[in-house]
Amino acid sequence: MDTLSQLKSELEGEFQTTKKFINLFPEGKNDYAPHEKSMKLMPLATHLVEVFEWPNTILNTSELDFATGGFQPTILSTKEDLIKKLDDSYEAGKSALEKASEDELNPSWTIKNDGHELASWSKYGAIRHALNQITHHRAQLGVYYRLNNIPLPGSYGPSADQQSF
Repeated sequence: MDTLSQLKSELEGEFQTTKKFINLFPEGKNDYAPHEKSMKLMPLATHLVEVFEWPNTILNTSELDFATGGFQPTILSTKEDLIKKLDDSYEAGKSALEKASEDELNPSWTIKNDGHELASWSKYGAIRHALNQITHHRAQLGVYYRLNNIPLPGSYGPSADQQSF
């Protein structure tokens, strides 16, 4: 299997798992945060679903500068908004991977803030980082759900809520 096929397969798997979590998003809890330094629930979930678009951004740019690049986080307010954003982001990311060639994974891609380099990878490495971000932020979402007594779906097998002991 080539690298692009592997990335597409992983993006698809993370999409299916994340969709189960987003379908459980609790209405009326948008501003919940477990700690004063934690993101609120809706911005966390919004960020999670936005990451599915990143392969598109990464493959079509050489960098993202938060101060000068025009990046603005999406503001969502309902579960339906989250589901639509997840679907749209996934389709954009998947489409970019389908159109890409293996050689397009080699150039570097950099995250900056006002010209200051924060991180740099090959485009392949940046996409892998994005996939890791999906896993990381979905796990955070799972903690928020657990703290609100929302049964968790399985991610890579059954969750404790799905098992009978």
